Amino acid sequence: MAKATFAAGCFWGVEARFQQLPGVTATAVGYEGGTLERPSYQDVCTDRTGHAEAVEIDYDPDMISYEQLLEAFFALHDPTQLNRQGPDWGTQYRSAIFFHSPEQELAAKAMIVRLTEERRFAKPIATQVVPAQTFWRAEEYHQKYLEKRGAVSCHI
Repeated sequence: MAKATFAAGCFWGVEARFQQLPGVTATAVGYEGGTLERPSYQDVCTDRTGHAEAVEIDYDPDMISYEQLLEAFFALHDPTQLNRQGPDWGTQYRSAIFFHSPEQELAAKAMIVRLTEERRFAKPIATQVVPAQTFWRAEEYHQKYLEKRGAVSCHI
C-alpha cells in the first residue's frame, strides 16, 4: 500500500470522489500543512492555523498509479482558484498536493507542467506542492460525511 494526501476544497466531496476509484483502499479526512497541534474543525475554520482541509488516501499502486490519482485530483476541482473552491473560501480550502516522497513531488510538478503546456485551464494553476507534515484526522462526524447522509457529492 502507498499513501497520498490532497487538498481541493471541502474535504467531504474530495473524499467521496477518491473513494470511488478502484485501487483506493482507504480514505480519511483531516487537516494538513498547519502549525497548530491537534487542530479542531473550529480551529481550522478561523483561517489562522495554516491547515488545509485534506484527504489522506491509502492506495494499491498495482491497481492505480500516483499519476492516475493526480489526474483525478486535477479533474475534481478548479486548481486555478487561490484559497477557495465554490462558495468556500479561506486558506483551509486551498489546492495542495502534500507529497510523501521525492517521486511524488516530481510527479506532481511534472503534472502541473504538462497541464499548463496543454492549456487545460484558462488561468495559471495555483496548486501548492509541499511536503506532507502531520496529518491530523478530523473529528469522526466528518469521516465519510456524504456517505453517511446518502449523498454522493457536494458542490465541488
